[in-house]
Amino acid sequence: MYATSRGGEQAVNGDADADARVRLARRIAGEIVLSDEPGATLRKWRTDFDVSQTDLADALDVSSSVVSDYESGRRQSPGIGVVRRTVEALLDIDKARGGRRVRQYARVVSAGFESDVVHDLREYPTAVPIARVYDALGAEQLVAGDRDVAHGHTVINSVAAITRLSSEEFYRLYGQSTDRVLVFTGVTRGESPLVALRVVTPTPNAVVLHGIDPESVWEHAPALARADGMALAASTRDLDTALADLRAI
Repeated sequence: MYATSRGGEQAVNGDADADARVRLARRIAGEIVLSDEPGATLRKWRTDFDVSQTDLADALDVSSSVVSDYESGRRQSPGIGVVRRTVEALLDIDKARGGRRVRQYARVVSAGFESDVVHDLREYPTAVPIARVYDALGAEQLVAGDRDVAHGHTVINSVAAITRLSSEEFYRLYGQSTDRVLVFTGVTRGESPLVALRVVTPTPNAVVLHGIDPESVWEHAPALARADGMALAASTRDLDTALADLRAI
């Protein structure tokens, strides 16, 4: 076994962050350029990074109205040069704030998942009441679980996760702790996520079915949640807004 020096660890982490930055920059730029509404996509990423129009405008050395015009579609769609400068500005602002967003993306990639499977995977610095996670998601609890706190959350595209992940990969969705909230997006009834969790041990502290109101949840879902001792909730809140609030926890 070889010891790794502190300097070596920092170098490895630095390389990982740099690689994550490049990957994330390509993803953001690609989404903006290929979007039918590039201004709206630009706005989505700006808000995802929790950057105000004023802060982005300052970084680009333009007025806030220019950023607003691009996002609203009042100004012609941004060209490649503007998109590149905007992406770099968002990443630089994130770096100045400690690089939280880039590290978050790096965790998803390092866990072996693509962004179309895992929307967000995060560990909390301390235990957080599950009720606080519900607030961020605008979720309504259907079943109370055995545990009322969580140490992280994972937001998953339900169809992609269930159809593409092996049982081992599914377990890796737990990240560093199984004491977490699993959020399944794109749910129609909730049957598949609850059945899939029956073969995963241990179960999460709570499951949130996103995209469905409580009245439309599969009738057997509450019973399965109670059997496994986990909380169950449903949410129809806008996903981008919910993700932004989750990342602020």
